[in-house]
Amino acid sequence: MTFTGFEADDFTTFLIDGLDERMTAIQERIQPKFQAIYDELAEDIDEIAGQEMYLHIARHARRTVNPPNDTWSAYCHNKRGYKKHPHFQVGLWHDHLFIWLAYIYELPHKEEIAEKFLHEIDSIQKILPDDYVISLDHMKNEADSVADTDLQKSLERFKKVKKAEFLVGRKIAADDPILQNGEELIKKIKKTLHTVAPLYRSSINL
Repeated sequence: MTFTGFEADDFTTFLIDGLDERMTAIQERIQPKFQAIYDELAEDIDEIAGQEMYLHIARHARRTVNPPNDTWSAYCHNKRGYKKHPHFQVGLWHDHLFIWLAYIYELPHKEEIAEKFLHEIDSIQKILPDDYVISLDHMKNEADSVADTDLQKSLERFKKVKKAEFLVGRKIAADDPILQNGEELIKKIKKTLHTVAPLYRSSINL
């Protein structure tokens, strides 16, 4: 399918009661769009990452009672899984779309990556625009702008705390008109991935 953007119904998916009902809506409304975004971006993602990247779409398979509050797709060099590797994400909460470079708690080399970023902190701060955002927990709908984040403290926490995470990228509000313009949104996703790619490439071989 050609990607034409997201609609209000995609975001109200997360207001549907019941695990089965919400999962059915995610599968029917949102997951095909994740596939369509990847289909349009695949060659660019490979070039940005410097290697072949594979699409993973969150299945929420471990959930038995509570429906997911967000959902996402991930781009990773590992075909079998993404959680133990640096990866890119495009996904939705009820109030925004997110585009992340993600380092989540299952990553086995968190300390080494954090230490490398701490050594490179000056160049990282120059790379990241002030309106980009940083999250320290992918399970919470919380993020602060780069301008309002103490990057050093965030990276030190990422290094020292077992469950700490580090995600950096962009949030786009659910009512932003760009989300309904597939072509323009693809451009914005691509630009975001280009911006955070130096961090990805710096961390991928650790």
